[in-house]
Amino acid sequence: MNSVSAGSGSRVATVLLAGATVLVGLMAGLFFAFDVSVMPGLAQGDERTYVVAMQNFNAAIDGNGLFGAVFVLALLAAAGSAVLEYRKGRRAVAVWAATAAVLYLLVLVVTFTVNIPLNNELADAGNPAKLTDFSIVERFKGTWVATNIARTLLCTAALTALSRALVLYGRATAR
Repeated sequence: MNSVSAGSGSRVATVLLAGATVLVGLMAGLFFAFDVSVMPGLAQGDERTYVVAMQNFNAAIDGNGLFGAVFVLALLAAAGSAVLEYRKGRRAVAVWAATAAVLYLLVLVVTFTVNIPLNNELADAGNPAKLTDFSIVERFKGTWVATNIARTLLCTAALTALSRALVLYGRATAR
């Protein structure tokens, strides 16, 4: 491995890799919280309450700039870290960071192809107080919950890859 001088490139690499790890960790935690508390808790209530709560959660997330930044920057930081580490000749770090980026990209693919369309379908159902057909809830629950578990697992795997990249990065830059 190449030795690294203590320059601005090294600081950028450190910030990108550490930032990617924190951001992916935040996303993994959010998905995990839905898996173990929010969705099981909602499943215990009635369908109308379920629709109201999910519509409110989705509206809050859709309108939250901080969430949007974390959601997107997690991928950009992981991918940027992989590119920078590759260019610096730290191939092992780059491979782990790139693995994390690919895993997190899969999270985005699942989110945009499954979870968001389901959220939109639930939002389009309209005012829950006026709903009479709640079949949408059963369709929503099964698919949304399963894909959220997949997002949790993918994020956790990405977090593990970034953790390994950090360990290797620390070893490479300690010389």
